[in-house]
Amino acid sequence: MSDLTQAWIDFWNGDLAQAEGIVHEDFVRHVAPLTGGPSQDHTGRDGLVEWVRGSHQNMPGLTFTVEVGPILQEPFHVLRWFAEAGAVSFHGTDILRVENGRIAEYWLNADGLWAAQQLGIMPS
Repeated sequence: MSDLTQAWIDFWNGDLAQAEGIVHEDFVRHVAPLTGGPSQDHTGRDGLVEWVRGSHQNMPGLTFTVEVGPILQEPFHVLRWFAEAGAVSFHGTDILRVENGRIAEYWLNADGLWAAQQLGIMPS
């Protein structure tokens, strides 16, 4: 696994200090909303840090494990992961666009609705 990909997983596993070294300050993330509709784009490294922090607050013990990848085709790094927090588990795929050694853009494809249903946030 590349150093950048390992740092990305470490970041998602709660090591928020990784963000400054691996995420571009003008970072853009593309995420489909849980309730449906078009992708919502968010910008900025600080917003990403708050999103990950909130994920850990809402799912104590959250851990991510890489199942496939990373698959590298510069400037993209792609990985398939498994996440779990207690009885909650879900999968996802990250597509990362790297620019000058930092993650500049991120597309998330995850079964977030399934995670939300397990948490009781959304109806089954």
